[in-house]
Amino acid sequence: MYTYTSHEPLPLESGGVLPELTLAYTDRGAPNLPVVWVCHALTANADPFDWWPGLCGPADLISPARFRIICANIPGSCYGSTGPLSLNPATGDPYYHDFPTMTVRDVVRALDRLRVHLGVHSIALLVGGSLGGQQAMEWAYLLGTRVKRLALIATNARHSAWGTAFNESQRMAIDADSTWNSRHPEAGANGMRAARAVALLSYRHYSTYAASQTDAEATLGPYRACSYQRYQGEKLANRFNAYSYYRLSQTMDTHHMGRRRPSIPHALHHIRAETSVIGIDTDVLFPPEEQRYLAEHIPQSSLHILHSAHGHDGFLIETEALSNLIEAFLDREVPDPFNRQRIKPEPSPEPHPEPPVFPPSPQRCAPPIRPERVRAGETPHRGCQGPQAL
Repeated sequence: MYTYTSHEPLPLESGGVLPELTLAYTDRGAPNLPVVWVCHALTANADPFDWWPGLCGPADLISPARFRIICANIPGSCYGSTGPLSLNPATGDPYYHDFPTMTVRDVVRALDRLRVHLGVHSIALLVGGSLGGQQAMEWAYLLGTRVKRLALIATNARHSAWGTAFNESQRMAIDADSTWNSRHPEAGANGMRAARAVALLSYRHYSTYAASQTDAEATLGPYRACSYQRYQGEKLANRFNAYSYYRLSQTMDTHHMGRRRPSIPHALHHIRAETSVIGIDTDVLFPPEEQRYLAEHIPQSSLHILHSAHGHDGFLIETEALSNLIEAFLDREVPDPFNRQRIKPEPSPEPHPEPPVFPPSPQRCAPPIRPERVRAGETPHRGCQGPQAL
């Protein structure tokens, strides 16, 4: 794990600024390999080998033997990047509640500083699911032809009223915690436990609970579903904090590809990358009609709907099916993006380089991860403990 720090203030869409920025990130694979940049979801960290095994790993499709793999913990989180528990340079104390609400667009502009710092001119594959997909979409719009291929998984062009209502219900649970108004790292922890239980109902599906949490016999309690909800709340409380959870849920709510642009369709038409849009048939949080909308409006796009009993969490669980789809997507020849645009594109920020040539798919026994490189001006950063998901 590495850290990158920028002392240049980051302007925010709200009109405020983030005085300085630190991003924790992983960077695996040789520098001359095609770059895969992975964008993470709500409570994940900068190590996709940790929370997306089966898709990302030494023996998986997205392997450091084949790609240079980069993933950064987004600002507002708590795994090494600037967030609510970071020190506010203006006061010398942690931000706590004063940490600004960042939009998805703000997050992407922060990530782009890291891209420039790392000297990444072109991204061969930009991939993300859920909030990570929202970031990838916004970034693909901003980078134009610098992004060659884009994989958008279980995500949308605008965060829905349904999704915002789920997020607000979770924030209400945190607001109801009597400790939430205190300026302390553990403030709101009980509220976050309840919030996570609410979130699980949107991440899973009726059939998920029916299959795994139905009691074997008639009982008056305790019920398996009750203990499962409490377990999930406790599991998150052991690795996350309520400040980051609150702010990142607000970040997700800001996602709107058409904000300060002519329209959402106009913005989607300006995505230059060849795009694979993937949905989950049982996803109630980001239902398949949202992915169909993306595929209808992104010029160079294909749509695949995966069957899963796991609801939205299927994007983290159905890694074999995802790997098969993405591998076929990578093996296709990249067409000229301008031959298939349906509207006149905005000026490109650079000349259009030739499409990357991908190495052959690895056998499922790729060599071990090469030692990570520590660059001048950077310091190694300890990784997070435990698997991270949504």
